Amino acid sequence: MRFGVVVFPGTWSDTDCHHVLQNVLHQPVEYVWHKDTDLSGYDCIVLPGGFSYGDYLRCGALARFSPVMRSVEKFAAEGGLVIGICNGFQVLCEAGLLPGVLMRNVHLQFRCQWTNLRVESSASPFTNAAAEGQVLRVPISHGEGNYFADPDTIALLERDDRVLFRYCSESGEITDAANPNGSLNNIAGITNEGRNVMGMMPHPERCCESLVGGVDGRAIFESLLATAIPGVAAR
Repeated sequence: MRFGVVVFPGTWSDTDCHHVLQNVLHQPVEYVWHKDTDLSGYDCIVLPGGFSYGDYLRCGALARFSPVMRSVEKFAAEGGLVIGICNGFQVLCEAGLLPGVLMRNVHLQFRCQWTNLRVESSASPFTNAAAEGQVLRVPISHGEGNYFADPDTIALLERDDRVLFRYCSESGEITDAANPNGSLNNIAGITNEGRNVMGMMPHPERCCESLVGGVDGRAIFESLLATAIPGVAAR
């Protein structure tokens, strides 16, 4: 499976994503500069975390106008797989590829910590290697991860099974105490109507090796591999 990792000015999780895809999952992967527009050689585009354009104006608001994003929109419209992580999630929302916004954390603090995520749906290319109700331990690192949308949009996401992850306790309970940023309904990750675009605030690329404290993030990437190459597990 061929991956492209988009790099905006200020991106910093690009090397983490590249490392996991190339050295842990042994997949072909290339960096895609924000001014590049040809995505024809890829099966999946990754928008990684960071502070694109210094997070000036709003997180992701300037990156949304980079030349590559027009190609990402076309890539997604044609059914290509797109995953946005942290700042990448913010960019996808600013670009209208996902609904809602990511606001300042409710406590106004930047949080860098481990969180627990309950898998709400395995019916997506990003979660099919996990089980519904499974709890994944995945870290966050953000100051503006508070997911918000109007009541009708939230109802639509819930009705159509488009909430893929929620912040939860170690035992899988959805509680206020387990919510690190104030996100509505403890939402940590969602997908679009076509289920080929996913945004999540936690960083799965930071927990794919036991050396760094956990491997639960592999479930997301292995789901993508299972989608592209049915029956073939990551080496």
